[in-house]
Amino acid sequence: MKIMVAGASGLVGSQLVADLRRSGHDVTAASLSLGVDTVNGRGLEAAMAGADVVIDVTNAASFGDNSALDFFKASTKNLLAAAAHACVRHYLALSVVGTPRLVESDYFRAKAVQENLIRASSRPYTILRSTQFYEFINGVIDIGAEGNVVRLPPALMRPVAARDAAAFLTELAGGNPLGEIIEIGGPDQLGILEIARIYLAANQDQRQVITDPSVSYFGVELTGDVLLPGAGARLASQKLSDWLYQSIAA
Repeated sequence: MKIMVAGASGLVGSQLVADLRRSGHDVTAASLSLGVDTVNGRGLEAAMAGADVVIDVTNAASFGDNSALDFFKASTKNLLAAAAHACVRHYLALSVVGTPRLVESDYFRAKAVQENLIRASSRPYTILRSTQFYEFINGVIDIGAEGNVVRLPPALMRPVAARDAAAFLTELAGGNPLGEIIEIGGPDQLGILEIARIYLAANQDQRQVITDPSVSYFGVELTGDVLLPGAGARLASQKLSDWLYQSIAA
């Protein structure tokens, strides 16, 4: 099967390309660094030619302003148009768990627009929403970092390894389009504070972590289970503790 991966040079994209090739697929890796610009369309038609499946794992460079909306609107419209021209039979995209509940955030509003464009298109599709990646926990910590203290909101998470999300995308790419949104999360349901403390302790970071409901999560206040996947979500196998052990060892 011929598969085009948009965003192939990113965290998930690079793992996804490797997984797909190991599974025997003919993969075209597309990203800005590889000469394909999904925002202005440069190189897109050639990269999409002959593809049976397109996997969109592109991401905006900024999380805190309207540039994310501009990116996802332009990129998704161009990808969908190229997919229609190439008669792609399955459009598979990566999104984020909690998107509909977090649209006060510029970034999540942009992700909602991306999802809506895909759902409204004529392309058979599957959208996979993932929880926060282990690899981005440090970025979550940074939103509340103030000197020797880290202030974070009281909310639950099921973070997941990026490689587990990539593996599920590989599995989905080999099947038929579902025409719906599905989810993946990690095996551990923990509070953001607990996740931060575990991560900092593993990295011998002495900063204190405290609860502060006023701290925003990429522009929106969090409470309760807004970041948790639904009951039917795929739960990955790699635990946070195992991922930390492997990443520190590496």
